[in-house]
Amino acid sequence: MRIDAHHHLWDLSRREQPWMDGPWADPIRRSYALSDLAPHLTGHGIDGTLVVQSSSSYEETAELLTLAAGEGPIAGVVGWADLRDPALAEVLAALPAGLVGVRHQVQDEPDPDWLVRPDVLRGLGILADAGLVYDLLVTPRELPAARTAVRAVPHLAFVLDHAAKPAVARGDWQPWANALTALAGLPNVSCKLSGLVTEADWDAWRPQQILPYARHVLKAFGPGRVMFGSDWPVCTLAAGYEDVVALAEAATGHLGETERSDVFGGTAGRVYGIGTPPAPEPPGP
Repeated sequence: MRIDAHHHLWDLSRREQPWMDGPWADPIRRSYALSDLAPHLTGHGIDGTLVVQSSSSYEETAELLTLAAGEGPIAGVVGWADLRDPALAEVLAALPAGLVGVRHQVQDEPDPDWLVRPDVLRGLGILADAGLVYDLLVTPRELPAARTAVRAVPHLAFVLDHAAKPAVARGDWQPWANALTALAGLPNVSCKLSGLVTEADWDAWRPQQILPYARHVLKAFGPGRVMFGSDWPVCTLAAGYEDVVALAEAATGHLGETERSDVFGGTAGRVYGIGTPPAPEPPGP
């Protein structure tokens, strides 16, 4: 399968999105449904997707799981859960089928070491026991704590969202590059090739400004631990869906066919356990 491993859907008539905290978000301050995304998927041969939480809400997670259960391209949901909840295991068990991972907006926590708090590490262990993946939504500030958490829970698969959001618009390289390489040295973490366009100058970005960051991700993790994600519709603040796909294709242009297949589907399929074709029927008598 060709997979878009990171997109969002939200309905502002049901709940606000608190992260839309200023005029900068006005271009995307509307509801986005699967029907809005579908033409982009069809146009770029995307067979399956992962929809990712955008608010800290069990209600949103349940709604996304209901959507994923219907006909359509959604192959899994990365929802939200309170990692500090003593009843986390029971909460997860009560959710409908289709949850493949959990994410929290760690980048918004005042404490840069939030991920290594004892109650959070306990929650991460519960996710591992439940067979779920944890998506790391962090910035360079939180990368040291992310590495500590990944080492502390080696039986949990982690996925780094948006390459930890390097400051592409400022041209910042360090300490992001070294911290990313250090994190990539741990075998239980992968990385999404996503979100970089919105870290660049929205009105004046050029591919040559973004591609070095994307290629560093590929070099650090290797194609077998990198997965494409559009970050739609957030990406539309800076670029269209087709532009994001083109950037990912340019970043992976030097790779072989099998490695590109990993980035555009294989890695996401393995890490999240989605997109695997059914076993063939046994031959008849």
